[in-house]
Amino acid sequence: MTSKTATNGWGALEKRLNTLPKPTSTLKLCADADVRDRYLAAKQAHTRADESLKALPADAEADAKKLLQSRAVETAAALEAATAEYDQATVTLTFQALERGQLQTLLDEHPPTEEDEEKGADFHFDTFAPELIAAASVDKMPAEYAANALKTWSLSDSDDLWAAAWSVQRRKRSDLGKG
Repeated sequence: MTSKTATNGWGALEKRLNTLPKPTSTLKLCADADVRDRYLAAKQAHTRADESLKALPADAEADAKKLLQSRAVETAAALEAATAEYDQATVTLTFQALERGQLQTLLDEHPPTEEDEEKGADFHFDTFAPELIAAASVDKMPAEYAANALKTWSLSDSDDLWAAAWSVQRRKRSDLGKG
């Protein structure tokens, strides 16, 4: 027999568990390499300026502190401008983890060929990948588009598309800890 406290405690815990969001991942594709490079440089410059300011000892000279604060403000403004430009030139795709049964069904529908099995694969990539990308796409990307993207995008971009959809299926929310 379960105590009333344990039952009530479980009810609250169950409610929290049931409302945990599924893991998601994003893939950002920027149409302009120069815009992307400026954004990344601004991000790096701001990170360095911010870290320098945080690393400054409490008893540092006022002039040094003022200089680092000024640099952090400047780089924050530059990052804000670069981010706005980057966001304008970027398409963001979002992928979400599937329920385990849904993923297993997809795997069952795309079994590995003999050649795939010889390579140690658990599925037939050419048919499974576009279906998984489509199923995991929060943006409702059709499987036909995913198949075309995997064939026609640059190698790096198509690899990143696959990785965004597949890696989120294996993303952990748990921490087994030591107790």
